[in-house]
Parts: sequence; structure tokens; C-alpha cells
Amino acid sequence: MNRIKAALQMLVKGTPMSIRDPEHWRNRDTNAPTGEAVTANSVLGLSAVWACVNLIAGTIAALPLMIYSTDAKGARSLATSHPLYRVLHDSPNSLQTSLDFWEFMCASLELWGNAYARKVRSGDRVVGLMPIMPDLPTVESIGNGRLLYRWTEDGRSFELTSDDVLHIRGFGGNPLGGMSTLAFGARAFGLAIAIDRAAGSTFRNGLRPSGVLKFEKFLTTEQRDIVETKLTEKFMGAMNSGRPLVLEGGTDWAQLGINPDDAQMLQSRGFSVEEVCRFFGTPPIMIGHGEKTSSWGTGVQEVTLGFEKYTLRRRVKRIEQALEKQLLTPEDRAAGIIIEFNLEGLLRGDSAGRSAFYTAALGDTQKPGWMLRNEVRRLENLEPVPGWDEPIQLITTAPQPAALPPPKETTP
Repeated sequence: MNRIKAALQMLVKGTPMSIRDPEHWRNRDTNAPTGEAVTANSVLGLSAVWACVNLIAGTIAALPLMIYSTDAKGARSLATSHPLYRVLHDSPNSLQTSLDFWEFMCASLELWGNAYARKVRSGDRVVGLMPIMPDLPTVESIGNGRLLYRWTEDGRSFELTSDDVLHIRGFGGNPLGGMSTLAFGARAFGLAIAIDRAAGSTFRNGLRPSGVLKFEKFLTTEQRDIVETKLTEKFMGAMNSGRPLVLEGGTDWAQLGINPDDAQMLQSRGFSVEEVCRFFGTPPIMIGHGEKTSSWGTGVQEVTLGFEKYTLRRRVKRIEQALEKQLLTPEDRAAGIIIEFNLEGLLRGDSAGRSAFYTAALGDTQKPGWMLRNEVRRLENLEPVPGWDEPIQLITTAPQPAALPPPKETTP
């Protein structure tokens, strides 16, 4: 009903409609109180939103998504022979790499609160995942713990149950779906869009000279033309910056500064960046907004650790649990198959951090570690070394017992 209402509103406003343009037929109930239409395109036009979504989605998508097999003792091994390994780790479909697919899914979660993908099967086995635009499906419960998904895409209508659709829910999600950041942040996003639009209009239509020339007497038309033409030719442009200006006849130059209204507008733009960062749980400094000291820590390392702990970890866990619940079979769960992102991938660009981590993980002759040397070499894409599949031997330095006193001589 909302889509029909939105379509009628477009007709009343005189905007031409086309069945080839789905933007006219989508729900437009996310208008902000400022009057700005809050859509995915308009919100992503804000540099802060683009940076936050790009940072979160890109970071998670770049992490290796692994499948492990766990034995009865809890020991894990990489299950590269599992049918889902190539789907999740390498390429979910013929058109996308794993990075492309998961970046799309994570961006869908950040903006719409839901990420959908259609399961491609060969028999009973999932052999591929095709992403679905997150604003297309409608979801309803059909009982017996199952959901029904309906949507139309590229001229095809789909009506599939939860057996054939991968559905990852965002924050606060009930079984039908997560909470949409676009909907709940419409006020903040609309205000940011309005401020950007006002700033653009001000600098496009406003009078913004850098200074004024004051003359003691009124100028003739010829004198005014000479002043305007010659000054523009001689002093305009970066190449003429710093050239001396000669004034005579009682002429005075007055520099114009920024007025309070413009200064307040710039301050409001900075505040809108912080508002956007709050919605996405991103430190402003990580998207290039460094006006204030971050409360996440004083250094880049502390901020990065806080971002991983408070922002990335629960998002990664949400994806892992959805994949295990909706893609693994009961036989897989009984065999101890688990799906996890390898968070050590965040250290891939930090040589000093990787070195410190491996040093602690391997241990030494005085302190035991939890990794083997060949395990470290595999993480670094190096060939194993014979004899390095054993832990480093500990050297004990227990005190030697004191020497016994010599026996006493006995007299017969």
C-alpha cells in the first residue's frame, strides 16, 4: 500500500514515472522532518556515511572466512574439502569474489538492517549464494518455524521459504528482520543532508568576496572598470598569490573574515559527522574526522583495538551464527563443523603486530606457547619445515639438592 501511495505522490508532483526505474515504486516513508528524502543514495552521498559503511563492510569482507572441523578432543583442523569452503572462502557465485559478496552483504546490514542471499543448490547441497537487494523482499511467517520471502527482481518474481534464502539480521532483529539504520537514523541523516544542501546554496548564490577596497571619493565609471579589471587580471589565481598591492589616493584595503552564521554552519557539519559515527559505532578519527580526542584511546592502536572489540566482533559473530544455523546440515553439526572469520587477518598489514603476536604464541624455552612453528608458517603462506610440528621444549631450572655431609667415622 505504501508503494502505491508513493507512486501516486510522484504522479501528483509531475515527476515522470517508468517501470524501468524501481526508485519510483519503493517505499518512501523515510522522509526526515527537514523535508529531505532519506534514501540509500542520498545518505551514501554524505561522506561520513560512505566512510563508515565502507570501513565496516570492507574490513569484515577482507577477513578470511574459514570452515573448521572439530574432533572429540576439541582440536580443530581446516576443512578445505567441505563443499561450503569454496562457496564462502573463494567465490559464492560466478559473478562475484568472496570480497565482493561479503562487502555487499555487510553494507546491506549497515544500511537496511538485513542481508539476503538466494541459495543455489545442486541436489540437497548448497553450491552458491546469489545476493538480493535488501529493500526488495517482504517477509512473513508461515508457521512451523519457517518464513516466506517474496520479491521481484529483473522481471522475475520469487517466492521462497527460509530453506532457500540466507537471511542475516542486523541489530535488534526479530525473526522477520533487523532494524533499519536508514529508518531510525532518518532525522540525523536528513539534517546532515539539509546542512550540506544549505552550505552548497550559500557558496553558490551568496556574495563571498575576500576583501573590499575603500575609496575616499566616488569613482567614475571608467575608474571603476579599471579597478575591477586590472585587479582581477593581476591578483586573481594561485599563481598571483602574495604579489604586493599598491594603493594610492587614500585607498584602503579591508580583509573580510567568515561571518558567525557561516562559522555555525561549519560547526554543524562537524557535529553531523559525529552523529553519523554514533549510529555506526565508528571512531570519528578512523574516517578522517580528527577535531576532538577520541574516547576510545589516545593512540591509533588503542582506537583500532576498540573498533575491533566493540564494533566488528559482534557483527562478525552475527554473520557466523547465521551461516552455521542456515547453511550447515545436522550431519555437519554432528561432525563438529564450524564457520569462523579469522580475525588475525586484521594483523596482515601490521608486521610489528604480527611479530609480537607470533612471538607470544610460540613461546620460548622458559614459557610455553599455544602455536607450533609450522602453524605460523602456514599463516604466512610459507612451506612447512621438517621437525617444526612439535612445540618448543621447555628447559627447567630446578634447584639442585644440597650436597650431603660426609659420613662420620665410627670407632670400633
